[in-house]
Amino acid sequence: MAECGEVDGLKREACERVDQAAEMLRGVSRSIHERPELKFEERFAAGLLADRLRDHGFLVERGAAGMETAIVASHPDAAPGRVVAILGEYDALPEIGHACGHNLIAAGALGACVGLGAVKRQLPGTLRFFGTPAEEGGGGKVVMVDAGLFDDVDVAMMFHPAAHTMVDRGSLAITEVRVEFTGKPAHASGSPEKGINALDAVIQTFNGINALRQHIKDGARIHGIIDNGGAKPNIVPETASAVFYVRAEETAYRDELLAKLEHCAKGAALATGASLAFRLVGHAYKAMKPNRALGEAFVANLGSIGEPLHLPNDRSMGSTDMGDVSQAVPSIHAYIRICGEEIAGHSREFAEASISERGQQAMIAAAKAMAMTAIDVWSDDALASSITAEFAAD
Repeated sequence: MAECGEVDGLKREACERVDQAAEMLRGVSRSIHERPELKFEERFAAGLLADRLRDHGFLVERGAAGMETAIVASHPDAAPGRVVAILGEYDALPEIGHACGHNLIAAGALGACVGLGAVKRQLPGTLRFFGTPAEEGGGGKVVMVDAGLFDDVDVAMMFHPAAHTMVDRGSLAITEVRVEFTGKPAHASGSPEKGINALDAVIQTFNGINALRQHIKDGARIHGIIDNGGAKPNIVPETASAVFYVRAEETAYRDELLAKLEHCAKGAALATGASLAFRLVGHAYKAMKPNRALGEAFVANLGSIGEPLHLPNDRSMGSTDMGDVSQAVPSIHAYIRICGEEIAGHSREFAEASISERGQQAMIAAAKAMAMTAIDVWSDDALASSITAEFAAD
């Protein structure tokens, strides 16, 4: 274990290097924000991050795990010891751009790696940057976990902008489902009795879910959209479909809700006479398992640079493919406040906050806190043992 004074000096040096790179990091954040790219299409963002990592001496692999826009970058000053991974996301949302602040996540992860690169030669272990595409419904991290890219990783960290600051918040397990009905077309006015209305079956499915809501656990969610409701009002819809997300704190309960959703859809098919196709599609993420020992180190480092906790009024949660990483290796998915709680994530207002001055300040703070926490993991054997023991026991 390194001496306390030596560790403090390394932390100061890493933070100073982040400050020196601040304008570059702000430019990366702004550039990604100005050119939003959807899941698996983040070519500009991935290219920009890869170039900046190379500029700072990292060995960069593009196309990791068979995904064009995935990155694994390693600092060349590797030594025996623990492997620390810093994760960045950079995909945007349809129509509303970076309304989840992934431009800040990407730049913050880059900043942490830049800061650590300045001191890595004086530390044991290995530093890796993981550029993870398609968090918004594609599950890039799931693909990377399944490909074995985290098999030798000891600790994984990332931050997420939010309306609050906290570290131990979990996430909901999630599965995406497509419900598709096929009926029989007919003239909706002249001979409606000769048709079978597939849209009615979709609507009945929603009605069944609404009746179910009283009887599901607090915090669980079933929500969806109709993505096909027919062609014209004067044609009885031959096909209609909806896409649902099913979420719960426990994977087993999520699966129970999936079965209940399927029962609702089968009942709608029986009531209308339409045929049903019920398919799991898109992404399925595990629940987040935050490592509290690692989180406490992060909180202490965040506090040392003047970023206090700002806990939310409620503990509602979303879903993230970081959950799958956290089930594979000890991890944190820290949140840092960039706006007031009146602003919702996945909103146009949050997209504006993600390019605000406060957003940039939070990104720099996150970069420093992750860098300092990585130094703790490499230098403090007792902390590392606590992190590993907690992960194994949970």
